[in-house]
Amino acid sequence: MIHQYKNNGYNIVLDVNSGSVHVVDDVVYDVIPIAGKGLEAGRGEKETEEECVESLKGNHAPEDIRDAFSQIMELKEAQMLFTPDIYENYIVDFKKRQTVVKALCLHIAHDCNLACRYCFAEEGEYHGRRALMSYEVGKKALDFLVANSGKRVNLEVDFFGGEPLLNWQVVKDLVAYGRSLEEPNHKKFRFTLTTNGILLDDEILEFANKEMANLVLSIDGRKEIHDLMRPYRGGQGSYDKVVPIFRKAAESRGQMNYYVRGTFTRNNLDFSKDVMHLADLGFEQISVEPVVASPEDDYALREEDIPALLEEYDRLAAELLNRRKEGKGVNFFHFMIDLEGGPCVAKRLSGCGSGTEYLAVTPWGDLYPCHQFVGKEEFLMGNVFEGIARTDIRDEFKTCNVYAKEKCRNCFARFYCSGGCAANSYNFHGHINDAYDLGCELQRKRIECAIMIKAALADLEGEESNEEE
Repeated sequence: MIHQYKNNGYNIVLDVNSGSVHVVDDVVYDVIPIAGKGLEAGRGEKETEEECVESLKGNHAPEDIRDAFSQIMELKEAQMLFTPDIYENYIVDFKKRQTVVKALCLHIAHDCNLACRYCFAEEGEYHGRRALMSYEVGKKALDFLVANSGKRVNLEVDFFGGEPLLNWQVVKDLVAYGRSLEEPNHKKFRFTLTTNGILLDDEILEFANKEMANLVLSIDGRKEIHDLMRPYRGGQGSYDKVVPIFRKAAESRGQMNYYVRGTFTRNNLDFSKDVMHLADLGFEQISVEPVVASPEDDYALREEDIPALLEEYDRLAAELLNRRKEGKGVNFFHFMIDLEGGPCVAKRLSGCGSGTEYLAVTPWGDLYPCHQFVGKEEFLMGNVFEGIARTDIRDEFKTCNVYAKEKCRNCFARFYCSGGCAANSYNFHGHINDAYDLGCELQRKRIECAIMIKAALADLEGEESNEEE
């Protein structure tokens, strides 16, 4: 499968199955689709070459077309173009794999001190009751993780909510307990913390900088946008409270191992301005993501918004490149892509591992496939005291992969998004092996922008290298 597109002056060709990316001239760009159709139809190279010449001689010189065709055949021979899909057979064995749990999302608090309008957790209640996780439940959760992690050494635990800082003493106690489990069980815990920042102070920050591998700091961008969507329960905005401590947190961590995480809605289709605002505040690790909401919500993104959103991603990519050239570069989460190594094949095929390798734990110890399924009783898998009772749910999630989703089979982005979010699929289509269509459109654009940025940065590095010589 080949995906071709033009972006910011670059002609980009992605060979989907090999992951090879080529930045090509106009002749090669025009020859590739004709050559691909000819070869797919079973025509020989010579016949296909003549077909390319005949089709394009009005646009390019025949000798240039022949030269381009020769280059294309060399790439094909090197398995960097028109590469066959070798992974569909792999998935048969992959489905039979024995899974181990490697990560938990601990819902340390089903409560919150904000009333964010788009919150899928219903201000922390998750379709249920407000509650704080006890230390005893948290200990059982960590014991469950160790016991079900097999030979895996590195384990991940995210303290989540609601707002986890409402239960801060238990967070600290569980970190200490987790550390006590490491040496005797030959494990290493990687703790992360997701917070709205209202209770974040110097003492908490000092502990987090010592023990938390990553901080996720929730802020939506410009003051008017943030205060509209992330108010206190009384209606007043929270921007002025969180910005100073978030800036301090970012600086205290050397602008690494954190990111500010925002959500854009129909209220800010010009979300690139919010990314730039966060960059201007000094943040260098930024994620601003599209809201996922019911169509009846006034802030929900709609199909008619897609053209404007695609243009906005292009605008953002160009602006981030300009900043990089000016020495003011930032990392935008959705434009970060590894074209050389990247995730292993299994992760490319099946995604985040929800329901199998990654589980969410409620304050009373119930297990769900991920934080977005919490409160949906049909997905209650068991609890940390007795283990997984509903192995059928786990087995269903084991089958969730890009080949089980019809919409993914012919999508160029499938090995980058891994089939998208199972929760979004369920919420919009009633089962986990579909895809959230609006989200797919935006994901494809983000991948195109990310690859373009890679190409542009390679050019920039080449220019800088030449200047040094």
